[in-house]
Amino acid sequence: MNIKPSLLALSLGLLLQPAYALEISQEGAPVRKVITDTQTRDPVFGNWLFRGEFARESFNGFNPDYRIAIGDRLQVQLWGGVEFDQPLTVDHQGNIFLPKVGPIKVAGVRNEQLNDTLLGAVTTVYQKNVSVYATLDVSQPVKIFVTGFVKQPGLFAGQSGDSILYFLDKAGGIAPERGSYLDVALKRNGQTLRHYNLYQFLVNGTLLPTQLRDGDIIVVAPLRYQTTVRGKVANANKFELSKPHVTLAELMQMASPDPDATHIRVSRNQGEDIRMDYYPINDEQLASHMVSSGDTVEVIADKRYASIAVRVEGEHDSAQEYVLKYGARLGDILNGLKLTQDADLSAIQLYRDSVKVRQKEMLNSSLKALEASILTARSSSEGEAKLRNSEAQLLMQWVERAKDIQPNGQVVLANGTNMEDVRLEPGDIIRIPRQTNLIMVHGDVMFPNAILMDNKRTVADYINLAGGFTQKASNSRILLLHRDGTFSQIEKSDLENKDITIKPGDEIFVLPQVDTKSLQITKDITEVLYQIAISARALVLL
Repeated sequence: MNIKPSLLALSLGLLLQPAYALEISQEGAPVRKVITDTQTRDPVFGNWLFRGEFARESFNGFNPDYRIAIGDRLQVQLWGGVEFDQPLTVDHQGNIFLPKVGPIKVAGVRNEQLNDTLLGAVTTVYQKNVSVYATLDVSQPVKIFVTGFVKQPGLFAGQSGDSILYFLDKAGGIAPERGSYLDVALKRNGQTLRHYNLYQFLVNGTLLPTQLRDGDIIVVAPLRYQTTVRGKVANANKFELSKPHVTLAELMQMASPDPDATHIRVSRNQGEDIRMDYYPINDEQLASHMVSSGDTVEVIADKRYASIAVRVEGEHDSAQEYVLKYGARLGDILNGLKLTQDADLSAIQLYRDSVKVRQKEMLNSSLKALEASILTARSSSEGEAKLRNSEAQLLMQWVERAKDIQPNGQVVLANGTNMEDVRLEPGDIIRIPRQTNLIMVHGDVMFPNAILMDNKRTVADYINLAGGFTQKASNSRILLLHRDGTFSQIEKSDLENKDITIKPGDEIFVLPQVDTKSLQITKDITEVLYQIAISARALVLL
């Protein structure tokens, strides 16, 4: 099958686009959201139920309410005045036959009454010194139809004592986007014997046992009503509703909000308009606030920081954990620290979770662009296509390794910045580095190493002391990374430049040569290498 490269590129481009909501507004008209269908579907509550565990084991436990049926095998023992120990099968008339006693009607007898029934029959012949013990050895084999909104409707074999979960699992489970977990029916001879609500089993562990017969039909009804719950809940799912409207209190009972949740936001999607409601989670009126099928409920923690906790590491003799008023600045910490004599205040480092998250997002975005470039690269001949295919496999493996890189989230505290005015955020880590006289040289050099600093040395001198480049110097890209998060790109003409300032603790980072058949791929890989080197101070070798 031949696919035009332009069409493939267009398809991949569409697949790689993030989900978004487009807002279209006209003057004098309400804003409407056009929601794309590219976002990941919310899982359905109960989707984990049918994963093969029920179908793996047939139920062989004791069910006191089970009624003996034709074809069941009983293990019967008599001792005392007469000895007997044999398995007996219930015949088509519902009897078992005991020697010298005759046929005994057992079909329809409850399992817990089996011994009393047999003892009553035996004592009509052996009136004393005879004891009886009987157990259901194997229940009747049955074949059950499973149909409706399941993944694989069909006829499945099992035992009459098996639960409906066994047969539903055999059928692949309920189709989560189409089938009902609240309306599963058991039919026999055209009549509905029982309805099952599987949410009662999931939430409360309630599932009434039912004795199945050959030819019974399990029918899963279509999904009718549903609402979505997201956010700070234990069960963030789509929930099936038994009726078009339920109270928020009922819904929260199933969703189980987290302890730190404070509010509930309801997006009501009735008709052409989207309407928002907002309720405190401890509102006594939740039992009267209704949620309708199609609504989206988000549970949130609407809180404001009154104080923050930050950590101070490195060269100081003060406490490492500090709780400060919200809005505190870096100077509030630094002015109260008892620094050691080895502390290097000129290279203070600040690491922040929000910066780390953003760096990771930017890296992932660049990696997606690189993947698109790799997958949509064109070839002018069959031979070039084979070479590109081999190259693409290696590059995709490199991309997967690069995805594992975690940025460090360092905030750049450049020279000239009034560090004391930097606002702190919850979870910030302040690191006071130790004074050093070493320069790190790593990346694409022969022997990455720490080298004693000498003010007379140039960038080229340090690289040569690390064994030199592993490739031609003309192809190398070099970064000079400073401990405060700033960096400089060193051009080839500046390798011997003695005016370039190299500070104690700096890192000379030699990026590897990128050589591919596509200029776009080369550009994208180089961009990713820069991002990884600067945000994580790491190198992923090609």
